[in-house]
Amino acid sequence: MSYFEIGSESWEYRKMQKNNKQSGNSGEQEIVNLVPCPNCGKSLMKLPPNYPLYDIQCTGCSFRAQVKTNQSKPKSVVFGAGWQIMNKVLKSGYMTPPLFLNFKWMEKDTQKQEIRFYPFVPKKNLSNYRLSETARRANYEMFTYTGMDKLPYFLVYQK
Repeated sequence: MSYFEIGSESWEYRKMQKNNKQSGNSGEQEIVNLVPCPNCGKSLMKLPPNYPLYDIQCTGCSFRAQVKTNQSKPKSVVFGAGWQIMNKVLKSGYMTPPLFLNFKWMEKDTQKQEIRFYPFVPKKNLSNYRLSETARRANYEMFTYTGMDKLPYFLVYQK
């Protein structure tokens, strides 16, 4: 069953939404616990919930980044977030924020994890789409990160 086949008011959909939020929150905390600032080496900290565009920042410099966590092996397409704020940022001439991708999966009864840091994600690697009219957030514009397997990244943690 795909993300788009799940009814917006079904138990499975609500459970998935809760799990995605929990996964995102724990993923952000893992980055804070496991990865130093790529700019200055000091500790990272979580930003408040619903902070626009960024999830974490450095405690010692002006570095900020987005965090996306996936319960899967590394893949080329990753769900982003709401398109409206990202579109405004890009139209204002700013670059896409730096990105940490936190992949977690099971392999032969062993928990695996890989955290990748993408300092630059080109605009061409963002693909926007609109949710259906029957979705809980009907017609809401979202985006995905595409072609992530083709972009240069730093492997900052591996288990």
